[in-house]
Amino acid sequence: MEKARACSATVEAVRALTPDVLEVDLRLVEPPELPFQAGQWISVPLGPKIVRAYSMASAPGTRDRITLCADVAPGGIGSQWFRGLTAGATVQFKAPNGGFVLDPADQRRPLFVAEEIGIVPMRSMLVDFYASSQARPAALIYWARDPGWLIYDEEFRSLSRNVADFRYLPAVRQPPPGWRGDVGEITAVVDRLVHSGDRTVAYVAGSGDTIKHVRQVLVGKGFDRKTVKWEKFW
Repeated sequence: MEKARACSATVEAVRALTPDVLEVDLRLVEPPELPFQAGQWISVPLGPKIVRAYSMASAPGTRDRITLCADVAPGGIGSQWFRGLTAGATVQFKAPNGGFVLDPADQRRPLFVAEEIGIVPMRSMLVDFYASSQARPAALIYWARDPGWLIYDEEFRSLSRNVADFRYLPAVRQPPPGWRGDVGEITAVVDRLVHSGDRTVAYVAGSGDTIKHVRQVLVGKGFDRKTVKWEKFW
């Protein structure tokens, strides 16, 4: 695993995926390329002893550019910094960080469970996973309060149509008319959709409470606690 190093990059583009979720493209300046593993994150210093982490939504294939995606609804110092990014701005950070990554040698089926913005590292993993020879059957349970928070929904629906071995299982708490997906709280959805932990490794990302409760459900399905990997976003 690459050791984190000081980096600088230039903002190439900023997109509002929703009023509260922004996506930012960065072009690496120093170093000119950043090797990383899908699922890792960068750390941005925002003041004395203030650092914020942002997962990379892009896959490692394009090393001279990375894409970040963040929920800026909380309105804190990190949200303000992210909202303030504009094309041409310089960003200083350290990367890559984190061990929430797929092991290429692990032949078990991956099960991804994401809560809202927790989808970001999993998007990187899935793009990388199906662009490589390691691809095998996988499933994604993507939960949100309503469809407006399923930020990569169409991308995953398209992937599930084009890749027979990929199952996309979106779920929301508040379904609109004509909703195509599951309904309920995330723990109930996972309990209903997951039947066994046999030959499966789970990746869970979202709030601390969600990680705790989803892990309990999965352990009850036969998962060993060590086969439930997680990344806490809030």
